[in-house]
Amino acid sequence: MANTSLNQHISRKFDQELVNIRCNTLRLGGLAEDQTVLAIKALESNDIGLAERVIADDHKLNELEVLVNDQCLQILARRQPTACDLRLVMAVIKVINDLERVGDDAKRIARITLGMAANPPQKSKLLPLVEFGGSVIKLLHDTLDAFARIDVEAALEIKQRDRLLDLQYGSIMQEQVNAMSADPRTIPTALNLMWAARKLERIGDRSCNISEHTLYYAMGKEFK
Repeated sequence: MANTSLNQHISRKFDQELVNIRCNTLRLGGLAEDQTVLAIKALESNDIGLAERVIADDHKLNELEVLVNDQCLQILARRQPTACDLRLVMAVIKVINDLERVGDDAKRIARITLGMAANPPQKSKLLPLVEFGGSVIKLLHDTLDAFARIDVEAALEIKQRDRLLDLQYGSIMQEQVNAMSADPRTIPTALNLMWAARKLERIGDRSCNISEHTLYYAMGKEFK
């Protein structure tokens, strides 16, 4: 009887540890999404203070990523999980890595804003990039929602939507190439906008990665 009680206690603790890593992963996802939203807002409005805030807050994502990674390693060492539980831990380790990189991308967009602050682009030049950013944020949000609910159908849809983002990205890049060809004076600004677009495109790619990790956890096989 005592052994049964002890086993139940250990099982409950293990279940709580799994809940904790999922909850902390979603906390990290929320921070990454917020950082992306603020980075795009700072770029759109040439808000130096907001851009500096994004850069300053990046450490919060880094610290939480380290915490969750440590929690996962402790579970692997102490619990030796198998099957579905092992897939969850491995998926979380991969997801938090992608989310930390989303934070890095948002920070780089904020730095681009600071670099252009003295001579910001016209609003009309920024509009396609801001719209692209909105699409990226929506994809990231829906990716995190699919992970939270372990929604296979939604995760599969993310992969399809990422291909549409690639088309938007290609259009923005071509527009900037055309601008530089037409007027070499636009080259510094165009290069900055292309770099910002590249960072947003990477966030889309990382969202796609997270959907693949969700599918791995849910279905037990790799999706590429």
